[in-house]
Amino acid sequence: MATSIVTALLWTAALSSGLIAGVYFAFSGFIMQAFDKIDAAQSIAAMNSINDAILRSSFMPLFFGSSIISVLLIIIAFARWGDAGAELTLMAGAVYFVGMFCCTVLFNVPLNNSLARLAPNNDNAHHVWSRYRKTWTNWNHLRIVSSLVTCVLCIWLLIDH
Repeated sequence: MATSIVTALLWTAALSSGLIAGVYFAFSGFIMQAFDKIDAAQSIAAMNSINDAILRSSFMPLFFGSSIISVLLIIIAFARWGDAGAELTLMAGAVYFVGMFCCTVLFNVPLNNSLARLAPNNDNAHHVWSRYRKTWTNWNHLRIVSSLVTCVLCIWLLIDH
């Protein structure tokens, strides 16, 4: 039974981290670039709208659920330390929790909150947007890589299991 629970957690972690990586990739791959081609005030309004909508979307259960699963992977790794795959399980959980969850909470969300507090017709909108886009996207790249690494590690563990 314990093996089937671990297998289910690895499958769930692989699928959820892959899905999260795709969402973040869309932002870095083309959404932020598209926003950069329009007026800064419109970009700010669009990003604020996305940030508001995402809080009431199906993304949030995926975000928190996958983060909880990463913590469970860390716990399982320590509980099964010495067993084959424990180190990779620890790595999968830790990379995701630190690189995706902590990065989001410590960097991307505060940037989003600062952008939301900006006055709609700010005279400095172009400068603010340019700085925000660059910093936010750089942290987003870390979230993509962390999510993909976790996905690959979980698939590897499932194949090796």
